[in-house]
Amino acid sequence: MVRFLMIIVALFLIHSSWPFIEKQFNHTNLTKDISEMNKLKDDPNITGTIQTIYSEVQSALQQLGVLLNNRQENQQPIESKKESKIELTTPAQQEFSIFNIELGDSRDDIIENLGNPLRSTLNEYGTTWNTYHDDYHNFFMVMYGDDHKVAGLYTNQNLIASKNGIKLGTPKQTVRNLLGEPLTTIQKGLVLYKLSDKEDYDVFLRDNDYITIFYDKHQGDTVTAVQLISKNLENKKLTIYPKASSQLKEGFEYQLFDLTNAARVQHQLPVLTWDQHVQSTARKHSTDMAVNHYFDHTNLKGQSPFDRMAADHIVFHLAGENLAYGQFSSIFAHEGLMNSLGHRENILRQGYTYLGVGVAFNNESQPYYTENFYAK
Repeated sequence: MVRFLMIIVALFLIHSSWPFIEKQFNHTNLTKDISEMNKLKDDPNITGTIQTIYSEVQSALQQLGVLLNNRQENQQPIESKKESKIELTTPAQQEFSIFNIELGDSRDDIIENLGNPLRSTLNEYGTTWNTYHDDYHNFFMVMYGDDHKVAGLYTNQNLIASKNGIKLGTPKQTVRNLLGEPLTTIQKGLVLYKLSDKEDYDVFLRDNDYITIFYDKHQGDTVTAVQLISKNLENKKLTIYPKASSQLKEGFEYQLFDLTNAARVQHQLPVLTWDQHVQSTARKHSTDMAVNHYFDHTNLKGQSPFDRMAADHIVFHLAGENLAYGQFSSIFAHEGLMNSLGHRENILRQGYTYLGVGVAFNNESQPYYTENFYAK
């Protein structure tokens, strides 16, 4: 008991030294880590304290290990959670299916088979993305048209099946060989919009369906996600950017959060917890950029992401920020961030535990996205 009290006292002393420790580190433009204590190795006071704690903790852990071993002898082993594999089948009607669901399938059948979605949020088509997953394994989103038939599907996991063999990991050139040249323009109302040929996705129009294939340039330009939208639903969307609203803002925020966790699970990383506190920080920065027409991690007051988090009384030892601007939706924003190395590193960083996403629209309905990650 005395030993554990000594450890608690020593830990309190180290905790009281954190303001000093924090000042020793400089952050990058996207990430700040203030827990690298090895940089203080020349300080005899701190190294002496650390050594004392280390010795006490090692001794305590040895005693605790004996207790745990004795206890585990009388317990059944606990199996770790395993991802359930879905047997994908070739689509019966459409070019593609996701989770064996095709465009045109019945909403009632899906709810009967899968139950209600875990989340339903407004999207840029004026309908809702309905999200299904098992702790972000087997993640996909589905939307319905006015006829209660499937009008949209998306996944960034291994749930893609097609008549021509395209699936997660298929090379970009193979996709183009099978589907032909991608679209270069898309019409919205009376306006013909040119699609950029520099983006890491292709859009195809096949059998009255718009098929968007996203590629991962960090994994050899291979398929990393697929979005399927019925031509009828796409044609009802008369502008590139949707009409801004508080519901759409919230929808984009939660969709980007879910997309991030689905990507982390796909890369064998733990999921992040939604944090309302830092979400407020992120939303304020997106609003500031949208209102004042700039795009930067440093705001017009000279505050970095970490200054803003500290001002909002968020305690962290590791933090980072991702920004995106002008993408049509949360899906396009996420896929773009995954193809930008610094942003990708934030999304796939092992040490983070919390994430808040904030979205705001400028006067042209163009969205600004801010992701604030941190660990405490």
